[in-house]
Amino acid sequence: MPELPEVEVVRRGLERWTAGRTVATVEALHPRAIRRHVAGPDDFASRLVGRTLGVAQRRGKYLWIPLGEDEAVLGHLGMSGQLLIQPVGAPDEIHLRVRVTFTDDGPELRFVDQRTFGGLSLEPLKDGVPAPIAHIARDPLDAEFQDAKFLAALRAKSTGIKRALLDQSLISGVGNIYADEALWRAKLHFERPGTSLTRPEAKRLLAAAREVMAEALEVGGTSFDSLYVNVNGESGYFSRSLNAYGQAGLPCGRCTTPITRVAFMNRSSYFCPRCQKAGGNKAVGQKAGARVPAARKNPVAQ
Repeated sequence: MPELPEVEVVRRGLERWTAGRTVATVEALHPRAIRRHVAGPDDFASRLVGRTLGVAQRRGKYLWIPLGEDEAVLGHLGMSGQLLIQPVGAPDEIHLRVRVTFTDDGPELRFVDQRTFGGLSLEPLKDGVPAPIAHIARDPLDAEFQDAKFLAALRAKSTGIKRALLDQSLISGVGNIYADEALWRAKLHFERPGTSLTRPEAKRLLAAAREVMAEALEVGGTSFDSLYVNVNGESGYFSRSLNAYGQAGLPCGRCTTPITRVAFMNRSSYFCPRCQKAGGNKAVGQKAGARVPAARKNPVAQ
């Protein structure tokens, strides 16, 4: 599933291409793409026509486009959703689900989703955030993210720290890819209980999460095949810099021990069994958080 960097890349594209434009027509071509809009596809389309889109916003992995002060189009990309900007008359994508055209006759907005796990809906705003996602925490790249509050909550968790990183009510935007990468950089085992972390270890993990997502954002995020692309269909290149996720069997960039993959929450966790010991680590190789360039094959998303 796309994480903070991939969703932020899409948000920036929407800000550039849709802000200030007025909707002319809406075609909901697959009911599952609008299933979260309980009034149905026809209501979604009729209420959106004639509205002027505001500047796209993001909270964690969710996007929304304000329609004034009280309502917004809320979008979630799911496993394979894409929001694309395409010239009017361009061939339809195989999995095109929603098409939005504008009164200026410029490029149209398309929602494409092969697996139809994502979707769009019209939602009321609560303090500037769509009501269904008001419970989601701010992300570590947000200027209003509260480090001290997060660190205290993390160190109070008796569950493993990767589970805490994936808890969107605690910290948003972090998914399986960047959790593994942050834990590798911080030299922390994913099953360490939050209560076992020292304050310096917790701060190191937060710094690593910020660092890895900022670096991914600079290169357009992590794309797998044609998934997780920007609004122009272009891929990100952070998959070339992954040190843990998807690297099972390849040598750790710090100590050369093969990266291990284990099952985790119906997904996978990737870690170095030497650098990321369950009981903690003494210094091994480079300092924690250091970026380790490595020429690796693109991983298979798992």
